[in-house]
Amino acid sequence: MTRWRFPLLFLLTLSAIYLYMYPAATIIYGVGVLFHTAAGILLAILLIPILRQVFRDCSLEIRFGWLLIAVGTLFGLVLIKIGTPNRFRFWLYLHIALCAAGVLLVGTSWLTRRGWLGKGFAGASARFAILCLVMAGIAAGSWWTRNVAWKNSSRVVNPHMPMETMDGEGDGPFGKFFPSSAQTRDGKNIPAKYFMQSQACERCHSDIYKQWNSSAHHFSSFNNQWYRKSIEYMQDVAGVKSSKWCAGCHDPALLFSGMFDTPIRQIENTPAARAGLSCMMCHSIVEVKSTMGQGDFVLEYPKLHELAASENPVMRALHDFMVKVNPEPHRRTFLKPFMREQTAEFCSGCHKVHLDVPVNKYRWVRGFNEYDNWQASGVSGQGARSFYYPANSMMCADCHMPLLPSKDEGNINGFVHSHRFPGANTAVPTANEDPVQLAQSVNFLKDKQVTVDVFGISPAEKEITHPAPSPLANGQELSTTFAVGEEADVTSPQGPKGEARPITAPLGRVQASVRRGDDYLVDVVVRTRKVGHFFPGGTVDAFDVWLELQATDEKGQILFWSGKVEDDGKGPVEPGAHFYRSQQIDAHGNVINKRNAWSNRAVVYVHLIPPGAADAVHFHMHIPENAGEKINLHAKLNYRKFMWYNTQFSYAGEEDTTQPKGATTPDYDDRKFDFHGETSGVAGALKRIPDLPIITVAEDTKTVSVLLAKDPAPAPSAVAVKEDWMRWNDYGIGLFLQNDFKGAEAAFTKATEADPNNFDGWVNIGRVRTQEGDTAGAFKVLDKALSLKPNLARANYFYARDLKEEGKYDEAIAKLQSVLQQYPRDRVVRNELGRIYFLQKKYSDAVKEFEVTLGIDPEDLQAHYNLMLCYNGLGDDAKAEAHKIRYLRYKADESAQAITGPYRQNHPEDNNERQSIHEHVSVALNPAKPVAPKAQKSANSLKKSANGRSNGSTATSGKD
Repeated sequence: MTRWRFPLLFLLTLSAIYLYMYPAATIIYGVGVLFHTAAGILLAILLIPILRQVFRDCSLEIRFGWLLIAVGTLFGLVLIKIGTPNRFRFWLYLHIALCAAGVLLVGTSWLTRRGWLGKGFAGASARFAILCLVMAGIAAGSWWTRNVAWKNSSRVVNPHMPMETMDGEGDGPFGKFFPSSAQTRDGKNIPAKYFMQSQACERCHSDIYKQWNSSAHHFSSFNNQWYRKSIEYMQDVAGVKSSKWCAGCHDPALLFSGMFDTPIRQIENTPAARAGLSCMMCHSIVEVKSTMGQGDFVLEYPKLHELAASENPVMRALHDFMVKVNPEPHRRTFLKPFMREQTAEFCSGCHKVHLDVPVNKYRWVRGFNEYDNWQASGVSGQGARSFYYPANSMMCADCHMPLLPSKDEGNINGFVHSHRFPGANTAVPTANEDPVQLAQSVNFLKDKQVTVDVFGISPAEKEITHPAPSPLANGQELSTTFAVGEEADVTSPQGPKGEARPITAPLGRVQASVRRGDDYLVDVVVRTRKVGHFFPGGTVDAFDVWLELQATDEKGQILFWSGKVEDDGKGPVEPGAHFYRSQQIDAHGNVINKRNAWSNRAVVYVHLIPPGAADAVHFHMHIPENAGEKINLHAKLNYRKFMWYNTQFSYAGEEDTTQPKGATTPDYDDRKFDFHGETSGVAGALKRIPDLPIITVAEDTKTVSVLLAKDPAPAPSAVAVKEDWMRWNDYGIGLFLQNDFKGAEAAFTKATEADPNNFDGWVNIGRVRTQEGDTAGAFKVLDKALSLKPNLARANYFYARDLKEEGKYDEAIAKLQSVLQQYPRDRVVRNELGRIYFLQKKYSDAVKEFEVTLGIDPEDLQAHYNLMLCYNGLGDDAKAEAHKIRYLRYKADESAQAITGPYRQNHPEDNNERQSIHEHVSVALNPAKPVAPKAQKSANSLKKSANGRSNGSTATSGKD
């Protein structure tokens, strides 16, 4: 039998090379695994006679070779028993190395016996060297094919040009899944059962399965009452087909099986409707076609999964054995390179959306968008102009899939990424009565993601100042219901410059005093610290996120309260609070509060805080005569998912038949609703309207002293010490983003006084002066920043902007090119460089820059606008027209703002919130206690708006 040793060794070697180079979950590869395993066992059986003969008859060289093969074979037998997961990878490669070294020696001896390249030392050396080179070449080629070629074939790359209309996205209007952009590899349906077998994964990934089982991903579908009601409502008003827009990322079992063609009320209680985003949904995505979101990915149905989920124990055991022995095909089927290396681009498939005519019967509108502001920020490491940068760039999984200890198969060094996907969803675990998942969400929210600083206090007039109305947009703006941050540029002031107020700050460093009978502005700074996208993120028309300020004295009197919640903290938030949200209305001015984003026709305001930035909130407080000697100012950033009205509607909303019948179309809904519906059949464990928890994300308290009315007015005191550099800087950022440029410059100047060697203070003064058009003043402070750090990208960017304003184009180009060497994916810098080339009439150079921008974001409004101009300059009418079409598709409908006029007249609190610089007053308190002006009016508005300004709906207690 020993004569078969060389053919057997040759076949084992060939099969090993094949198995290493081309791991794939195919029948041929599976046969290869079984063959290699069986051949290895056979070789082990033959080892004793082989070694007996080799040590009796053969040379030292071949003896040593077969000894190495024998040891490697023994390791192979052990690996057949224990498998080759990540934690045993070392032993796998040791097995390969030993066998490869043995084959090298045996192969050299075999060639020697045949006299290849002659005899003697020279011939032996040549044979050994040539075989070494051949094996090295095979090893290198195998490694390249296995790793580099595999990764290169699975990358997220944006198209050069987006489609003209939504009809060109996905499979188009006649596609099975449209208007979702999602597709399947073969264009066919995928059985619903495929998405309902996550429990099969539990056999090897027990910890991950348990984490996912409680996660928001699991409860993305009709096992989530908020989502369930929104789709029922959407189909009632807008039809079934348009609701597939949601299903691409929420209901894979229904959409990809074809079940979603049935009206949802008929199937919402089926197991498929409650499957949620299963393991197989995310892990079956084989291609992400772009970062334009909206389900722009391709799924593949792996036939061999039926082995894993088989109810036949023999088939299931065979699958598990092959995965244990060689998990690489399984890993490659369900874990593509972009899932690890381009995590944010992978997540953008569902965490960035747009609506268009097939969905909203209106036009293209950007919905929520977590990707673009992350990509353009310092958090991604790709944005050149951020206020702050983390120590290391971060992707989605760094926050939302943290590493946890686990012994699951596939763990890496004893850790797996959490599949609880910790985030801000406190509603679903509340409805599911899942305290563990709720605690995860609460802890995540409170983990210093955002901080609050009661920063300063300054004298105020008795009458509240009303700044001139500020528009939502200035110049060209994207059509969006979301905020736009560093992914777009603001080239001119958008509102009043403001005035630098005399302020006492920072509180806690200085002891502030107030005088009875006087009015004051209390400035509170909210700063995003560990947030990689806007705060809050997600569907920001659906949450209650607000800043609350309460002033109390040592006698227990409440002297001021903005942000109070009715019904002892269970009802709606008073409408005069400072909210972080997108306030949208339909064509008749009804608030978008039923997750009916497809009816949005105008945005009243959007308040979100960019990553690594801040917001400054101003509270107008009156000090009553009966105030005590000390006042505690307690600020809280509160978070409630979902907003009070949406929860009431989702669980018990039904048309109020006692009110006149309102008209309903996809453009508007004039009906009145009350909240007396039956709740016994709602999704989730809780069969009543839940009282959703209000989470205090961050809070701060400062104390001020109270003087008598006859005492002299306290003088403002602004102190700058190094320890408070960041507090002044944050305050300046908040004012700057409100276009209070004078106040921002004063704050940034204080930051430079606190730490003259910190370049950011000087850069931020330069931002202000650049924005105001003061180029000479900007050069002065930017030169100071660059003297501290010559290659500072953000300083060079603003310097280039000022050089451009002075017509020094070549110098500006040099500055921008230095920025792009450090941050080549900052599309605002790219656009700025392209614009200067355009001004120089270097149209071809400009086109190259704008096309790079479109490679980062194919929907970039400025790039399409400027490419339209460039191609006009080049005389290419066809390309100019193509970009004009895209520009007009993405550009905001400016006329839509006319809809907000009547709404703002009827809702003064929202009109106030719309202004870039505005003040908040107290709700009505005890009538015996003087309160800030207009507080009574605010309280009356609160009573009128108890249901969250909900189309005149009838408010109830929210109890069954």
